[in-house]
Amino acid sequence: MADQSDLILDLVWQEFHEVVNMTSEELRAFLLASASADGGVARSPESAMPPLGRQVLGVLGKRKDDLTADDIETMRQAVDRVEDTLAEGRVGDDDDDRRRALLEVGHNPLRPSRLRG
Repeated sequence: MADQSDLILDLVWQEFHEVVNMTSEELRAFLLASASADGGVARSPESAMPPLGRQVLGVLGKRKDDLTADDIETMRQAVDRVEDTLAEGRVGDDDDDRRRALLEVGHNPLRPSRLRG
């Protein structure tokens, strides 16, 4: 029988990959472009990325077996952000703040996803 923590990890992993519909390359490109567009001066472009987006990027580069407790928390935060933002209604072309909040955690609202209705 599977351990309860394994079942929770499986659920979080599945939810995360349902809402994060961008590849790590797409997310990295968006975060770097966004950081440079903000005009922030930083030692490295990565340090100017939003912390949650940078953490999501790290999770995307891992196998499920290699996740830490911090990674699982990052996955939960990303799922919560996407679900909360989408609960506010459809993200339109003129809603840059909400669209950007979604893109920062790897969810492209213009791309079909497997989100539950």
